[in-house]
Amino acid sequence: MKNYNQVYVKNSFEAAEMYCKAFGAEITFEVKNDAETAYAHCELSVNGEGFLALSEAANPCDINLVHKMKWETMTFNVFEMGSEASVYNAFHILLNGGVVIHPIQEVPWSKCCATVIDKFGVCWWIAI
Repeated sequence: MKNYNQVYVKNSFEAAEMYCKAFGAEITFEVKNDAETAYAHCELSVNGEGFLALSEAANPCDINLVHKMKWETMTFNVFEMGSEASVYNAFHILLNGGVVIHPIQEVPWSKCCATVIDKFGVCWWIAI
């Protein structure tokens, strides 16, 4: 059995580009909608391994409300990132237009981690 995460966001092209930059991912499969204005389905991989799928959300989400309330309905845990520099890079990219839940810090289970809700409303816990 496998579990492959998928997010539904508005501006799926922009989201895919941001996640590729944040995590060193690449688009390995893509299907655009009929108008070619968004992804019907897109898969990102890191080092040849499936990382995340995304699609354009059919319904709008009030991202301002998500950020204001700091809702964490689901968090994507990205760990074993390899270095503090990788965590800092992802943190700064995800923070652009997003909101910090927990700043970069050391906790008993991780030397360097943070939690951010990005500008698409997706919550990320990132760590080495």
